[in-house]
Amino acid sequence: MLDIKRLQILLAVVEGGSVTAAADELFYTPSGVSRQLRKLEEEVGQPLLRRRARGMVPTDAGHVLAGHARSILRQMDAAIADLDQLAGLKSGGLSLGTFPTLGGSFLPLVISKFRKLYPSIKLDVRSTRLQELMGLLSRGEISLGLLWEYEWMPLDRADFELTTLFTEPTVLVVGADHPLAQFEEVDMAATASEQWIVRANMHPVAELLERSCNAAGFSPKISFQANDYQEAQAMVSVGLGIALAPQSAVMNPHPGGQDPFTGPGRRRQKRRSGPAPGSSPGPGGKCVPDAAGRHGQDLD
Repeated sequence: MLDIKRLQILLAVVEGGSVTAAADELFYTPSGVSRQLRKLEEEVGQPLLRRRARGMVPTDAGHVLAGHARSILRQMDAAIADLDQLAGLKSGGLSLGTFPTLGGSFLPLVISKFRKLYPSIKLDVRSTRLQELMGLLSRGEISLGLLWEYEWMPLDRADFELTTLFTEPTVLVVGADHPLAQFEEVDMAATASEQWIVRANMHPVAELLERSCNAAGFSPKISFQANDYQEAQAMVSVGLGIALAPQSAVMNPHPGGQDPFTGPGRRRQKRRSGPAPGSSPGPGGKCVPDAAGRHGQDLD
């Protein structure tokens, strides 16, 4: 079996271009580096490096072995990080970033369970909008962020390590006495004559509404704009219009409103941690599928 330390020395010589550079990086003497390289060449049975006027270059075998060494060392670093993380669960703190929609739905249940499982860990939760969440992650002010995306507004995978938690349906919200409330499933075309309540400030759900309506052959008639989903539900409950919302935004039904119509509606993906939210009918309400089509998204 090849010695990992010698593989590390080989990689340092290949990347640094010389025995001296590798010795400086790894705190060896140049003679110590050369000795370890000779032993490694004896182990593999062929030359790994070729001397040139300005240093060392790898042979074909050296290129191959250096590539494997790079992968092995990365895996070792990952293993150490995982073990450190596991040990860290016994004490310390965790900073978590979320957004208001999730923070007002099932996240408190997740936090409650986390505290029972890890009572010695201090949990710091910060709730803000998507762009600020990404800024907090980039600056290292939070260690974990719950994000969201639509398929036409994907997150940059180069910026973060992302894990999809679940894909969330969008729901159609109508008043309890609205004619559509009696149906078990609603086609988007059936809403062509309806007045719509949308999120203000160019919120992505407004674009979702536009895309869904256009796919059904009409443009939505906007009656009001709401600053948040609670406002939208309040407007819906008194008959000012109907609305689209992510399912987690309407887990706590507004008095006088019909529970969300779930179904083949647009979807968004939730990132990072937590179970997929369910829905339960409120007083006098029920869940009915909406045929708006589906789209991908992550945490808002």
